Amino acid sequence: MKKIFHDLYLFISDILETVVLAFALFIVVNVFVAQLHEVYGNSMLPDFKNGEYLLTDKVTYRFRNPQRGDVIIFKSPEPPHRDYIKRVIGLPGESVTISDGKVYIYNATHPQGYQLKEDYLEPGMVTEGKTAMPNQTKYTVPADSYVVFGDNRAVSSDSRTWGAVTKSEIIGRSLVRLWPPNSFSFIAHAKY
Repeated sequence: MKKIFHDLYLFISDILETVVLAFALFIVVNVFVAQLHEVYGNSMLPDFKNGEYLLTDKVTYRFRNPQRGDVIIFKSPEPPHRDYIKRVIGLPGESVTISDGKVYIYNATHPQGYQLKEDYLEPGMVTEGKTAMPNQTKYTVPADSYVVFGDNRAVSSDSRTWGAVTKSEIIGRSLVRLWPPNSFSFIAHAKY
């Protein structure tokens, strides 16, 4: 009888050890490496739909800064502080202007500015200014901050409303669309 209890004890302790190790590994990965995020709302249509699940890469921005066109996940700057998904439009030190429904970028390479070609937007989509970034006004992106817009500009709460997002608020970049299964894909980031 002692051998049965001893074997049962070893079996249960092996299971508990495996469960604790798996849980600890999950926590480490979730905190430092990658995190699952659900898309809420329609601000990133047509590429990202309500209810999709994305895997967020939390490592890349430890080694490089976000790039224009990256689709990022970040803590929203206004209550309730949820995780938002938006596209990086303006980089630190640049200026962004919204004019005639289009976005213009001014930087050291293009001091006269250039129109951002946004092929990921629905045909006919226009960009209108809002409170923090009115039409025809040059908005200079603060150091260590980024201007982010939703792809579905008509319904997106983004930098046009509340200004730039600081790098410290960024959780990571979207890497893989995991759910639904028929939508599984690596997320291509826009190139300009």
